[in-house]
Amino acid sequence: MLTVTEIAEQIVAREGGFVNDPADPGGATKYGVTIGTMRRLGFDLTGDGRVGIADVRALSRAQAVEIFIRHYYEAPRIASLPPSLQATVFDMYVNAGNNAVRILQRLLREMGFDVAVDGVIGPQTASAAEQAALVDADALRDAYGIARRNYYFRLADRRAASRKYARARDGTKGGWIKRAEEFISAQYHLSRQAFQRRTAEWG
Repeated sequence: MLTVTEIAEQIVAREGGFVNDPADPGGATKYGVTIGTMRRLGFDLTGDGRVGIADVRALSRAQAVEIFIRHYYEAPRIASLPPSLQATVFDMYVNAGNNAVRILQRLLREMGFDVAVDGVIGPQTASAAEQAALVDADALRDAYGIARRNYYFRLADRRAASRKYARARDGTKGGWIKRAEEFISAQYHLSRQAFQRRTAEWG
């Protein structure tokens, strides 16, 4: 099983380097760390008294890993979830904040567990996830990954500017969908034809 640091390093590699896409609500980002996150944490790396784009550019991979572990794994208590879920929920938390937990909580409710959908991993959510994992840990991981994928599709359905993250220019799967499917068993990956049918309404 991968260590938390190894998972964080994989997330950094998956996120890539510096980008400042006007269509991305997160703004300037490097290794998946947004300028908003750096401002919230006070990461004034240039020492000029403010956190701006230059600070985002100055962020190192090691600093990004540290931010992810401390603020996106430890703070939301992802360690209290079953091991089969930790990597995918951690990855999604970096990408979508506490919506990562809400996706899990909605899934657990669909499975019949009485949990609040509040985006917080408390004893109730951790216990329900543990019980579900005892039945079939791999199935739980796959179900969560599919729910992640559906979350991305819904975002793209609602916001045309986000579709480029879900579908590449050549019509194949975009980064969001590939990212979700990294944590899903191959048998549940969408075929090219199924993906194109799902995104056909986007034009």
